[in-house]
Amino acid sequence: MENKIVSNTAEGRDLVGSLQKGLGVLEILADAPDGMTLTEVAKEAGLTRAGARRLLLTLVASGYARQEDRRFILSARLLGLARTWMGGATLWRYAEPIMRRISETLGESCSAAVLEGEEVVYVARVAGRRIVSVALNVGTRLPAFCTSMGRVLLSDLDAAELTRFLAQASISAKTERTLTDRAELAEAVAMAGASGYAIVDQELELGLRSIAVPVRDMGGHIVAALNVSTQSARFTCAEMERTILPLLQAGAREIEDFLALQ
Repeated sequence: MENKIVSNTAEGRDLVGSLQKGLGVLEILADAPDGMTLTEVAKEAGLTRAGARRLLLTLVASGYARQEDRRFILSARLLGLARTWMGGATLWRYAEPIMRRISETLGESCSAAVLEGEEVVYVARVAGRRIVSVALNVGTRLPAFCTSMGRVLLSDLDAAELTRFLAQASISAKTERTLTDRAELAEAVAMAGASGYAIVDQELELGLRSIAVPVRDMGGHIVAALNVSTQSARFTCAEMERTILPLLQAGAREIEDFLALQ
């Protein structure tokens, strides 16, 4: 396991070193649900035994850890802090910094949506530096059948539900590339489910490509989709898979961590 204690640098003169080390010890104990001995913590943190002892005893005195014989174990107080913070944070408020990081890394827009009827409804969005002609904001609704987030969300339906959806949905061409054949749409949705992502190439608007991944709850059900949209001149579909997909998947996992603690 890599050393979690971050040393002070010339650029971090304003940092409180002891606090930084204490937080590092918290992270180390968090990786050890059965607890660790003083010697083990000192070795993992890169501290002297005396330094590790002071930090561990401070955590015990503050109620963030407890000592059982020779082992130090995190207490439930830290979880209580997390729950207090989470009680005031909505999922998408929590997700926004994650989405902003993705957007800033790529210079593209990052959005999240849920399925409502035949449409996806945007619940969060961070606009990129590049302009696309489709005006998208929180609350925007788009057809599910021809959007990457829609196909990801539809992939969570069982076969009978998807058949009913496609039979009843209003499906019409938005561009010359729009997939409108219901059997082919069913295959595209199935492919999104099997691969864990969907790419839609200029089906909603010419020149616009998007890629989406699912966000799942603890039961494995898809509760939302996360996507990046870009101009076709910026990324090929293959480049989206190589460059954008890993960032989206990592972001979705971070959002799922929040859901796991609800």
